[in-house]
Amino acid sequence: MKPLLICDCDEVLLHMVRHFRDWLGEHHAIDFAVGHHDFATAMTRRDGSAPPAQAEMWQLLGGFFPAEMHRQTLVPHAAEALATLAEQADIVILTNLQDECQAPRLAQLSAFGINHRVQCNTGGKGEPVARLVAEHGDPVTVFVDDLAVHHASVAKHAPGVHRLHMISEPEMASHVPPAPDAHARIDDWREAVVWIGQRFAAGRSAD
Repeated sequence: MKPLLICDCDEVLLHMVRHFRDWLGEHHAIDFAVGHHDFATAMTRRDGSAPPAQAEMWQLLGGFFPAEMHRQTLVPHAAEALATLAEQADIVILTNLQDECQAPRLAQLSAFGINHRVQCNTGGKGEPVARLVAEHGDPVTVFVDDLAVHHASVAKHAPGVHRLHMISEPEMASHVPPAPDAHARIDDWREAVVWIGQRFAAGRSAD
C-alpha cells in the first residue's frame, strides 16, 4: 500500500494572495494587506469608504476564481518536490474551491507539470481527509496546508494523519505563528520533502 499525501494548493503549491492583491487594486481600487492572513480584515478601499463586508469578500474571491487563476505562479521547488514524492506515494490536491473550479484547477496545475487528483471542498478539511484516507486503505498519510483551522479539523477527524503547516508566501509567513495542531511548520519545499519522506519511510501513523 502506497503512502498518501493530501496537499492544499493556494500558498502551498501556487502563490495566490500576491496576485489577488494586484487584481483587487487594478479592478476594485481595494488594497489588500498580505500579512494579515485574514481576508475579512485585510481589505481597505482606497476612497476611504467602509471596507468590504464578509459577503462582499466572498464575492471578490468568487471573481478571482476561476477567471483570474491564470495570474497565479508556482511556488519555488513545489513541482520538483511533488514529483519526488509521487515516486513512492499517491497524491491528492484538496483545495477549498467550488466544484466548478475543479477543471480549471486541474488545467492550471497541469500547466506547471503537476498532474494529480484534485478534490474541491468547502469548510473544514478534516472530514474529507478522513474519507480520502479510508478510500486509500488507511495508509501512512501526510496533510499539508497553510491554514491552522484545517490542521485543527484534521486533528479532530483524522488524528493519525501527520500534519505539516506550510505558508509559502514570505510576506505572509513571517506574520503567522505555527499552527498549534500541526506536527511541524516548514515553509520551504526543499525541507518539506525531506520531512514528508521521513514520515513515509517510518511507516507509522501520527498516533
